[in-house]
Amino acid sequence: MKRGKSKERLDKILVDLGFFENKSKASAAILAGNVMIGTEVITKAGFQIDPSKEYDFKVKSMPFVSRGGFKLKKALESFDVNVQDRICFDAGASTGGFTDCLLQNGAKFVYAVDVGYGQLDWKIRSSDKVKTIEKTNLKICGVNDIYAEGEVMADLLVSDLSFISLEKVLPNLKTLMKPDYHEMICLIKPQFEAGKELVEKGGVVKDKKTHEMVINNVLNCICGLEYVIRGLTYSSIKGPAGNIEYLVHFSTEGEECKLPVANVVAQAHENLS
Repeated sequence: MKRGKSKERLDKILVDLGFFENKSKASAAILAGNVMIGTEVITKAGFQIDPSKEYDFKVKSMPFVSRGGFKLKKALESFDVNVQDRICFDAGASTGGFTDCLLQNGAKFVYAVDVGYGQLDWKIRSSDKVKTIEKTNLKICGVNDIYAEGEVMADLLVSDLSFISLEKVLPNLKTLMKPDYHEMICLIKPQFEAGKELVEKGGVVKDKKTHEMVINNVLNCICGLEYVIRGLTYSSIKGPAGNIEYLVHFSTEGEECKLPVANVVAQAHENLS
């Protein structure tokens, strides 16, 4: 491959060459480790390409519309959650990675809710199994903002929220779910749970003790809402800025498990740092 003189980002190059339809999908594939140059896996979307050189790009197909699908896939497997024929709620749907994963695992219907607008991938947006609900603040919205008359309330919620603490949004999310029984799988992002003084340059939180602290804070919040905590694991891939993230599973009833928070954090850092 030969291009002009100035260097360009890898994600842009892959779009220009027709591997992906937009930079968002190219970036997701790169961050998921699905792009190789020769025998080297490149995981930085901003990796600089020298246009004066020839490159042997190898690109694996993405099973989900965004890399978020990989995060939820691990959670469903780790927590042994059956999605088949269930009514689901994707809190913070964004481009639709979690929703895509739910559909591929047999979800009957998904309410895809986000505060943003126009982000949801067309494949997901156009599905008759998805109701797209945009410009909706999950911290304050009500049941009528989600469900039309006659619609069945969700009994499985998954969340991938940014720029807000789970502690601030979980109380309201509980009111949006089927009251007799429901369960949730939530992504815990230390950078949005820790105080600003604990977040390093670039929005990254690396300290293990800080990770343990924010996880325990979220778990205490969950217990305070009278949920049963069923499991905790770490995401198989980091967030875009390089943050290690965690997933927690809880429900209105069921068998509670002991959570070795320090062990989960240690394993995450050992495998992802």
